[in-house]
Order: sequence, then C-alpha cells, then structure tokens
Amino acid sequence: MTNQIEWAVLEHSRWTLYVAKTSNGLCYVGSPGQSFEEFQAYINKRFPGAVLQENPDSLTPYLQELHDYFLGRRTLFSLPIDVKGTPFQEEIWQALQEIPYGQTVSYSDIATRIQRPAAVRAVGAAIGANPVMISVPCHRVVGKNGAMTGYRGGLELKTFLLELEKAHKENVHAPVSPSMERN
Repeated sequence: MTNQIEWAVLEHSRWTLYVAKTSNGLCYVGSPGQSFEEFQAYINKRFPGAVLQENPDSLTPYLQELHDYFLGRRTLFSLPIDVKGTPFQEEIWQALQEIPYGQTVSYSDIATRIQRPAAVRAVGAAIGANPVMISVPCHRVVGKNGAMTGYRGGLELKTFLLELEKAHKENVHAPVSPSMERN
C-alpha cells in the first residue's frame, strides 16, 4: 500500500507556505517562497514512495490553527503532528514544544534542558531540520546573546513570529472553536 501525503497551501498576508499531513498528523510546514519542486523533493526524501495529493479540505483544521496563530488568536496547536527524525532530533523537537508562547531560549538552553550541554551545534542542526515550523516553535530559539539566528523560514518570518507572540502573549489563550474540537 502506498502512503499518501495530503497537502495544501496556507496563504496569510505576505506568507505562502506548503502544508502537508499524513494519516497520523501534520508532517510538514514549508518556508515562504519555497517552490513546489522544493516541497516535493523534501517529501520524496522523507517519505520515499509516498504519493502527494492536493487536498485543502483534509488540511482545513491544520490551516485554520495556523491561520488563527498568525492572527494572534492561538498560542498552542492541538492537532496531531507526525514528525520522524533521529531519536536526538525528536528529543529536540519535543523540547521546542515546551518553550512557552512569547518566550525565547538559546541553543545552549535547549542543550542543557536535554542534559547535553556540550551538544549546542547538534542542537542547532536538529532545530534546523524541524519539518513543522511554527507548530513546533523553533522560531523561539535565539542566539545566547539574544541575537536573531538562522531560521529555515527566513529571518523576516522569524522576526514576525516573535513580534507577534510578544504583542499577544498577555491577551491570548489557546482557543478551540467548536468546529475544531475533536470527538
């Protein structure tokens, strides 16, 4: 049986991102300006033999959560993700999900959190490999001195996301609209 990856395009303001999911959850949030060929190459590398199927209806709940986040109405994501990496990468991605909305930490903070303080470079590489930007908030990791550092989505998007969270962190709760509730 061939695995199917469903995808759609999220358009919000100046950002256009490819978003994809498996039957188990969100597996990819792309970068602004990414071509379909780059998106397809990523999926082919991570999910060999998978068939890409455009299906905006299937991705509506994910697109709605991302849209609500971009509008400052959501601080947490409630829908499942399906990310596969090395055990180390998955540990880092889990640590990223524990960074509170509106806060930042350094790469060395993450390395310390996972009890590998000397692994700062490896932490950076794992963060860079995060396939579901925004939902797994790698944008909340900055340099030790607070400086903006690399981001797969680009520094413009990273800056936007951090400013969005800073502006809304006091006023926002994690709403779930009735249409988004799972049975």
